[in-house]
Amino acid sequence: MTMDLVAAEKAARDFLSALDIFTDDETMSETPRRMAKAYAEFFTPRPFDLTTFPNDDNYDELVVARDIPFHSVCEHHLLPFHGRAAVGYLPRGRILGLSKLARVVEKFALRPQVQERLTKQIADWLQIQLDPKGVGVVIEAEHTCMTLRGVQAIGSTTVTSTMLGRLRSDPRSRQEFLSVARH
Repeated sequence: MTMDLVAAEKAARDFLSALDIFTDDETMSETPRRMAKAYAEFFTPRPFDLTTFPNDDNYDELVVARDIPFHSVCEHHLLPFHGRAAVGYLPRGRILGLSKLARVVEKFALRPQVQERLTKQIADWLQIQLDPKGVGVVIEAEHTCMTLRGVQAIGSTTVTSTMLGRLRSDPRSRQEFLSVARH
């Protein structure tokens, strides 16, 4: 399915009108178009090719990228949430190009999401694509659906984690990942 920005712009104009926000004046006339374009951008990850390399040196220690910034949109309110992810794995036969860890986060973040699913999707995808000995993902995010409305818990964050393989089953490996992921 391809995005229909004309229909999205009309829907944005109707949405704003229904909330008694009119777009007739010069300052608001382009707002529906900008809104449609912004949401299209929110929901479109950049394509990438998975770049892996043979693990010729049999590297068997953790590979972790941390403080990967991301933004997403809460699927319940369509309000942004943003934060940082730590993504790691224990290599087996192949190693991943390091930038791809951030690309995988973006791939799943740029859709309407819940943080729990996002965390698991990243871990599951890496497990399937790399067949590593273990995968770990920790995400910490601030949800504007919780900080700007409702309870208005400004400054609160939510932390989720998913551990697979040895990072789940071996307490020492799990602890090492969590220690590295936290700084």
